[in-house]
Amino acid sequence: MSLHPTTTGLALEYDSGILPPPYSHVFRLTLDWSKGNLSAQLDLHYTDREELTEEEIFEEGFSLEDDYRFRGSLPSVWIAPLGQLLQASRWTKKGIDEGGITLTPMEGTKSEGLKIPSNQEEWQLMAQDLIQAIYELEKKEAPLTVHYRKVEREQISELSLTIHFSNREAVIVQSEVSKNILWEEAIALLKVVFMPDYRYEQAKDSPGNKRGAYLECGDGFWHELGKGVVNSHASVDAVGKIKAGFDRLLEV
Repeated sequence: MSLHPTTTGLALEYDSGILPPPYSHVFRLTLDWSKGNLSAQLDLHYTDREELTEEEIFEEGFSLEDDYRFRGSLPSVWIAPLGQLLQASRWTKKGIDEGGITLTPMEGTKSEGLKIPSNQEEWQLMAQDLIQAIYELEKKEAPLTVHYRKVEREQISELSLTIHFSNREAVIVQSEVSKNILWEEAIALLKVVFMPDYRYEQAKDSPGNKRGAYLECGDGFWHELGKGVVNSHASVDAVGKIKAGFDRLLEV
């Protein structure tokens, strides 16, 4: 059953469940749009790290200061997507013993009760996007930029795609000309970008000049699609979808 349209706020609580440290974590994200803007509070805490040495935490790319707390506002452009996802959600009585997200919708100061969404993945992605927006606003992380190069016989085509979670904008730059594209299209492509396996032993510090398609995902390493980037599963041609998606953007 969908929520009443007068819902004016939401508390999201997430537990990573069976995920081992240093990755295991919990967070509470409280959102309030009752006054037209979007106020947010985030409390994120990594769990069970006392089981590990400092070296083990560092080896996995973490630090000793990964817990995070935020009190502030997010751009109101996030309010409509939140409302749409709430309206489209259905609820389950199944537990989340192995990890997951719960919601407590609010109508003013009145709680509508704890709910477990059956569309767990959608809500976890929404929460991740909102946290990424907070990190960008607080300058904790920069917007993600993916670079693409296509080399043909007589032509080299290049573009960059930058995802601004802070204000839900996706911008492509080609030949020093920037254009906004649909957020949903950009996020769908970004999701595919991280599906295949990246063979870093074949990565280069600069893009290739031989015929082919090359990708750099914000870390400075260039990968050739089909050679340094290969499909994880035979049933999904993620590499083909990446190439088709960026080739389509070259024509925008």
